[in-house]
Amino acid sequence: MLEAKFPGDPLPLLEINVDNTSHISLREPKNCLLCANKPCTYICPSQVFEWEEDALKINYSRCVECGACQQICPENIIWEYPRAGYGVTYHY
Repeated sequence: MLEAKFPGDPLPLLEINVDNTSHISLREPKNCLLCANKPCTYICPSQVFEWEEDALKINYSRCVECGACQQICPENIIWEYPRAGYGVTYHY
């Protein structure tokens, strides 16, 4: 049996320098109301998207920059790399 090089939670291996400006936005927030399954709320591995009452909340400070949100909702989610000096730094 192979053991993982880093057993347990891999998130301690990254550091996120959070900007005060979000790098994730929506083209049209009202379109989320029409989305039946709201896949962004469960496809994102770091739970950036959360449905609250009648709106999608974006917790951009949790983003690990994987791009899954753009794959699942390319027509409404706008994801850009964070500004220089912000975002994820991976440690090995």
